[in-house]
Amino acid sequence: MIILGIDPGSNCTGYGIIEVNGSAEHARAQGVIRLSSDTAHVDRLKQIYDGVAELIDAHTPEVLAIEMPVYGKNPQSMLKLGRAQAAAMMAGLNHDLDVVQYTPKEVKKSVTGNGNASKQQVRYMIHAILEMNGAAADISLDASDALAIALCHTNRRSHGATEQYSGWGSFVDANPDRVQ
Repeated sequence: MIILGIDPGSNCTGYGIIEVNGSAEHARAQGVIRLSSDTAHVDRLKQIYDGVAELIDAHTPEVLAIEMPVYGKNPQSMLKLGRAQAAAMMAGLNHDLDVVQYTPKEVKKSVTGNGNASKQQVRYMIHAILEMNGAAADISLDASDALAIALCHTNRRSHGATEQYSGWGSFVDANPDRVQ
C-alpha cells in the first residue's frame, strides 16, 4: 500500500510518501511544495492542488492522509490553512483516493508516543522508524510531519484507533521493532 501524507500550509505544504509491504515501511519520497507569499492566495491554492495531483500521478497512492487544523490564534491564518487543506483534499478526491484526517496530537502520539512531542522529536523518530539515509536534520520539518501523518495512518490501520500508550516506555514496550 502506498500512502501520501500531507502537512498543509499556505506558504509551504509538506508531503511524504510511504510504501507498506507487510510490516515493512519505507519512504518513497518526501519534500515540500513551496509557495511564494507574493503570490495571491487563490493562486497558491491552485499550486497546492496541482502539486498534490502531480504527486498522485507520479506515485499512485491509495490513500491521502492529511493533518487537520484544530486551533489557531489568528482566524485569518486558520481560514487560509483550512483552504490549503481543502485544496490538497480535493486533489485526492478527484483522483478517487480515500482521504483521511488526523489531528496533530494523534500524529505525534502515533509516531513518538507523546502527543505533545516537538517537531524535532517527530523528525528524529521518522528518520529512525523509516531507516532513512543521511542525517535527520536534512529532512525539512514540513516533510517529516507529512511522513509522520502517512505513518500515523499505517499505525491506525494495523493497531486500530484505540491503541493508547501511557508514555514513551509503554510505546517502546509495545513496539520494540520500531526503536533502535
